[in-house]
Amino acid sequence: MPAEPSPVRHVLILGGTTEARRLAEALEPAPYRVTTSLAGRVGAPVLPPGETRIGGFGGAAGLASWITAHGVTHLVDATHPFAERMSFNAAGAAALSGVPLLALRRPGWAAGPGDDWHFTESLAGAAALAPDLGSRIFLSTGRMGLHHFAHLTDPWFLVRSVDTPAPPAPPRLEVLLARGPFTLHDERELLARHRIEVLVTKDSGGGATAPKLSAAREAGIPVVVVRRPPVPTGVAETGSTAAVLRWLSGERPHRPTGEAPPATA
Repeated sequence: MPAEPSPVRHVLILGGTTEARRLAEALEPAPYRVTTSLAGRVGAPVLPPGETRIGGFGGAAGLASWITAHGVTHLVDATHPFAERMSFNAAGAAALSGVPLLALRRPGWAAGPGDDWHFTESLAGAAALAPDLGSRIFLSTGRMGLHHFAHLTDPWFLVRSVDTPAPPAPPRLEVLLARGPFTLHDERELLARHRIEVLVTKDSGGGATAPKLSAAREAGIPVVVVRRPPVPTGVAETGSTAAVLRWLSGERPHRPTGEAPPATA
């Protein structure tokens, strides 16, 4: 008798990041069906290989229903580190559907010699802190959350975004429409041309947006860093596309989020 065909492994990637796109590219030649879900916040997103789905699911229960209806066998949370709600929905959907979940999360940044970093827990905290450090502020936090700075009438702000921000926004605002990644030369030139005195950023991590931190260090510019929000505990995670591929092949993933590392001698 001929062998039974292997069931198709349908991988749903919760995307919108460089890591998600690279994972979809890595899976393209493999025997997988790949669907990448995008939130739809960017007007003209760079679409990854495979199938794409744009828009929300309706919470954890809606995501679980979609997973079941479309025969998803593996779920990868490769959303932005600040997509807090989606990560919790992914954990809830995995529990409801019984489909295994792995989080692909880029490591956060760490300050080095010469960095002048000031940490805060939120964009509201950044809005309270940044004006005390300088009057010309580069908001490299995207167009979402700009309302936290709308009440600040004295500082001048530069916002860089793929799409035009919606109001409310601070009155003294210049918008630079651009899509990264940006080189160290790009960031040096931007900081100098706009006479930036303070950089505000989220701890997005990864190398694609790190050159602005190097440029700020070189220029002696203080940086307000918004810490990452909490993530669901008990979810296995990795920072490596290669590790996701091994997981899909049956290898045990990295330790769950929130679990203490094993003791060493």
